Amino acid sequence: MRPPVDLERRERVLTHAPTRGGSHVVATTTALHIPRAEGGFLRIPWDRIDQATWKNGHLHLKTATAEHHVGLTAPGSVPETVRERVTATIAVSHQARLPHGGGVRIAGRRPATGGDIRWTFVFDAGLDADDPGLRAQAEQLLEDLRRQTGL
Repeated sequence: MRPPVDLERRERVLTHAPTRGGSHVVATTTALHIPRAEGGFLRIPWDRIDQATWKNGHLHLKTATAEHHVGLTAPGSVPETVRERVTATIAVSHQARLPHGGGVRIAGRRPATGGDIRWTFVFDAGLDADDPGLRAQAEQLLEDLRRQTGL
């Protein structure tokens, strides 16, 4: 039995799995729904998941603002579905060298529902992502990449 989750218009369930905490995770066409500690579900759109891994019975998710770790008792096709859905949102991923040293990964992600590409920067370890000079360099690299790809 699939747990009750609030689905958006045209969103449909692809797969689900029971968690070690007695709830479920639910993978849909547009998002992953994971249980909240206080009850209910947190809806994470596929294009907002920066990294997802499956290890030792746990689904590990990283977004721009949080990390989530969910133990699954019978994962079924959830890990494969998460990998496929997250990967499908990537329009472009490019590693670039910054003019004054270090690098940045520029990723363009398209929501599963369509629409504009959302661009993100992931700077090499040790670089300050809040440094305005670095951000300006990354923005210039992004503009070059957008011209090259037509995105």
